[in-house]
Amino acid sequence: MSIYDGDLVASNNSFAKQREKIIIDTDPGIDDSMTILMAFQTPEVEIIGLTTIFGNVTTKNATRNALLLCEAAGYPDVPVAEGSSEPLKGGEPRVADFVHGSDGLGNLFLPSPNSKKIDKSASEFLVEKVCEYPGEVSILALGPLTNLALAVKRDSTFASKVKRVVVLGGSFFALGNVNPAAEANIHGDPEAADVVFTSGANIDVVGINITTQVKLKDADLEELKQSKGKHAKFVCDMCKFYRDWHVKSDGVYGIFLHDPVSFAALVRPDLFTFKKGVVRVETQGICVGHTLMDQGLKKWNTSNPWTDYSPVSVAWTVDVDEVLDYIKKTLMKP
Repeated sequence: MSIYDGDLVASNNSFAKQREKIIIDTDPGIDDSMTILMAFQTPEVEIIGLTTIFGNVTTKNATRNALLLCEAAGYPDVPVAEGSSEPLKGGEPRVADFVHGSDGLGNLFLPSPNSKKIDKSASEFLVEKVCEYPGEVSILALGPLTNLALAVKRDSTFASKVKRVVVLGGSFFALGNVNPAAEANIHGDPEAADVVFTSGANIDVVGINITTQVKLKDADLEELKQSKGKHAKFVCDMCKFYRDWHVKSDGVYGIFLHDPVSFAALVRPDLFTFKKGVVRVETQGICVGHTLMDQGLKKWNTSNPWTDYSPVSVAWTVDVDEVLDYIKKTLMKP
């Protein structure tokens, strides 16, 4: 079992290494909330901030929920920077309150947080921290990629200074969950996603073709409820609404673990395989938000919209049993 002291993690393998600095860009959201609580209980990472975005809720409610989660985890001083309230091209954002409840937390309607957001915007905060710790900060992006695209546009060195970006988004060679063509996070701001995927940053993408393979079924939820996990009751209370939506929408008696699986890809990449390729995002027509990867199987005779961009790493397979076990054990930590 790992223990930590300050910025070092010591394991029983008799070595110590630096904790990985991470920023979680998030739209909490029930599975986002699970992930944030997991991250705070993972000694291998140091959460240096949360940035908020629309998606599961409005950006304003995402900020409120992020502050609540920091307090619930016992880290009320972790900075929370509010992000964009609309996509890059403007307009009213799509909000999935029918999935997560009107408050984003399964309609628990918790009291307002005591802590406040910081004055900096999300993109300002992202650029500041990546420049403060070049090559050391990883970003776990759990919502639409608007904040990251704004950071790329704000600072031309951002993409080269970020250690890596793990994105929950897209659906590769599988159906989406907004419509057959698109996954919700990418559909929420396709222009931003295309900016990020073509930025040259070190990116791992975990699509819902991967995350829907990992389910917390009713029996698992009951096991979690009966455990001594620090946040078990809170998580199970949130998941009642989420579980009922999964039954109605997908016929799944349990929940998909989209965001927790993406966190697992950040801390346990050994449980996944990845393929490299250039990914572009459709920004118009009936397939808006569709992610299409050039797998490099053909040498093209002429240039095309995928040509001359840096490849990203797309999650290709997942060890379902091991990832589910990792998530359950983390959620059940006392």
